[in-house]
Amino acid sequence: MARVTVEDCVEKVPNRFELVMLSAQRAREIVSGAPLTVERDNDKNAVVSLREIAEETISLDAIKASLVQGLQKQAAFSEVDEDEPEFDAIGPEALLTADAGEQFANAEGMSVEEEPTALEQDSE
Repeated sequence: MARVTVEDCVEKVPNRFELVMLSAQRAREIVSGAPLTVERDNDKNAVVSLREIAEETISLDAIKASLVQGLQKQAAFSEVDEDEPEFDAIGPEALLTADAGEQFANAEGMSVEEEPTALEQDSE
């Protein structure tokens, strides 16, 4: 069988960009173990997918659907119980940071409350 050229496939899929996307998706499906609908003839997966498109042995709509599904980003949201807070106002990390700041202030001979702020220093 002769090698497939893009011109053979453009008759079936006029948009070349779409043709590349569909062919690449079908080649990924072949790598994943999808059955071939044409003879391999020692061709690579990309060539096999182009031959399948040119000979119309596969459904382009099915490939489009799997392509869209593969490109969609889906966020998994879990339902939040209304009795439980979504987050802790002060988590263990915040407590550690506050304790470290207090220890630093105490090492300097002052408490956290005694430290002057930038606004207090400007007003003096």
